[in-house]
Amino acid sequence: MDYVSAEHGKEAYNCPHCLAYSRQEWRYGLRACAQKEGVGTAHMVESLSMAFCDNCDAFSIWFNDQMVFPDQPTAPPASPDMPDEILTDYDEARSVAENSPRAAAALLRLTIQKLCTHLGESSDNINDDIGSLVEKGLPARVQKALDVVRVVGNNAVHPGQIDINDKPEIALSLFKLVNMIVDVMISQPQEVKELFESLPEGAKKQIAERDGDD
Repeated sequence: MDYVSAEHGKEAYNCPHCLAYSRQEWRYGLRACAQKEGVGTAHMVESLSMAFCDNCDAFSIWFNDQMVFPDQPTAPPASPDMPDEILTDYDEARSVAENSPRAAAALLRLTIQKLCTHLGESSDNINDDIGSLVEKGLPARVQKALDVVRVVGNNAVHPGQIDINDKPEIALSLFKLVNMIVDVMISQPQEVKELFESLPEGAKKQIAERDGDD
């Protein structure tokens, strides 16, 4: 299931504590008004609320529409197969996404540049790197994802028609795209390789002979 960011009033999302997609039980603050006899009335404080996770029982605290506890990014965490040299920039982008979507988009553009290098490209031009990956068989959907992150991130550095700060949901979507790229280009090939290596030697030899491998 795709990562669902925490949002005030939403019935279910990925918990900022356990990260599991879970139902959230919402409760609102009460303000008691004492009287001389010690009996008063209580009024709901709509600006203060808490969400309790059904999965781990932990809670988050919200003021108006903003989560103030825990101090956790709402962007999805990095893929477990994200290379270390890219993970640092990705996590930094997560940490600033809520306060500065434009900064997050610029950092995600940097992750794409480093990802191209990790995949064997050596050009300083991200367009050339993506073009080279296409020539090597990069799937069309991954090319589009790379281009989206590149274009939006570039507009974050050199503002154009897209104002990321006015559309923070775009920045959040970029995190999903980067994880998708890592999944298709790194995780899936590794899974296929591990499955192939688990085959009996005789079967692997037959496949090699069929494909003309030395």
